[in-house]
Amino acid sequence: MAARPSPAKLPRDQREALLLDAAREEFGAQGYAGASLGAIAARAGVSKALVLTYFGSKDGLHAACAERAGSNLAVRIEEVITSRVDPADMALATLTAIFEGLDGRQQDWNVLNDRTAPSSTDAGKVARDQRRTIAEQATRGIANLDRFAALEKDDRDLLTSIWMSSVSAVVNWWLRHPDRTAAEMAERCGRILATLDDG
Repeated sequence: MAARPSPAKLPRDQREALLLDAAREEFGAQGYAGASLGAIAARAGVSKALVLTYFGSKDGLHAACAERAGSNLAVRIEEVITSRVDPADMALATLTAIFEGLDGRQQDWNVLNDRTAPSSTDAGKVARDQRRTIAEQATRGIANLDRFAALEKDDRDLLTSIWMSSVSAVVNWWLRHPDRTAAEMAERCGRILATLDDG
């Protein structure tokens, strides 16, 4: 197997992706409050000075991680809710898109949902905005389903909260079982949803 090239020899965009990958793992495991730039630099095999050159601060790095994580998921979810997916299959199709987006990068979910990032900083604001985008997509997806059309707005808002909490529970289970693939997670959720529908 060929040795991985030194980060210093990588093109800038690849080096930046390497830093974001290392930051995702550190922020995802330790949270904003517990993560350090030194630990992130060590994960990436670069100097702390290089991390600062690229992102300016820990806050800037976390904001970039949250932006990348949220955008990756939002694009995939949007494809599902604007497609011609059968309404009966919408929940599983959305979960499948989320699993595919998180495959190999499950810690993205923790970065997006990290409440230790101060709300007044760019890190806190970007993560909140990305969460809001995904929640708004969930609201639109629910509104598109005929069976929920008669619900009051507050009922649909509650259903969105239930959906978001359920997705978090599923992803957190996946984080505790990292050997499961995205396809296995989709298959597992498909069985569970089918069982719920039969009930």
